[in-house]
Amino acid sequence: MLDPRTSEFTAAFVGKLVSTLLSKVGPALGENLELLLRAVLSKMQQAETLSVMQNLVLVFAQLVHTQLDALLNFLTSVPGPTGASALEFVLTEWCSRQHLFYGAYETKVSTVALCKLLQHSINSNDSRLQDIQIKGDQIFSTSDGILTRSKCATAPERWTMVPVLVKMYKLIINELSNQVETNLSKSQIEDEEDEENDWEEEDNNEDNNEDGAAGDSSETVTLLSLLDKYSPASDYSGYDFDGDEEEDEEDQDALNDPLYKVNLQQYLTEFLQQLSQQPYYGTFSAHHSDCERKVLSTIGINT
Repeated sequence: MLDPRTSEFTAAFVGKLVSTLLSKVGPALGENLELLLRAVLSKMQQAETLSVMQNLVLVFAQLVHTQLDALLNFLTSVPGPTGASALEFVLTEWCSRQHLFYGAYETKVSTVALCKLLQHSINSNDSRLQDIQIKGDQIFSTSDGILTRSKCATAPERWTMVPVLVKMYKLIINELSNQVETNLSKSQIEDEEDEENDWEEEDNNEDNNEDGAAGDSSETVTLLSLLDKYSPASDYSGYDFDGDEEEDEEDQDALNDPLYKVNLQQYLTEFLQQLSQQPYYGTFSAHHSDCERKVLSTIGINT
């Protein structure tokens, strides 16, 4: 499945398979771990589809959580496709797609891994990470007037170049913004459902009062009394859905991972608040966009 000569789609689920293998018997793989990671790197050079690249990147993200030092040593000892280290190649591909990753658990794995990489580099002054430069924010020019669709198609994209640690920092802020928005939407939906339930209860009470006033309840034929004469839908084939089955179908390895229960909004909020108190924070805040400043201001960080 990881053979670079085969289609990239053969690796659509191999990332999950490799991650599971590493979590179960990682230390016991020995030299085979290096061979496995080399195969993942080869497949990454071929991959273009987001789902495939995400699965492959998550292999390295999982290793950040379990074998960070060994991972960094391996990636800096292996050349990437451009002649730079495999570490630069992996981080470039990872950071350029992180904002597109999907799946609640997968997002936690990759985002928290970025936090750990950033914290590791700061704590250890690791030059292997500090020396890497990648694309930061896209540059949009207003000097050429209105940007038409044809101009956008022909004009080359321009980007700022920033240290990879700054890019990680920006991605962390972006994910915090996503989490705030998602949780706010969930809260609004729950409030609307509660309001609907309150209205339904009130309507039911009014209906019951009207039925009582209409006459003897024994003479009233209700929908519930009619349905009671028939077998429930669960007795028929194909109607055995149980709401609890959704949880049963969840990946058990993910459910057993402590990251699964992490409140990502709270985790990122605390991480950024602690980072903002450090004397070196100016290195990061100098690269803030207006949108990033607004997000940070919501958690009490003003720059």
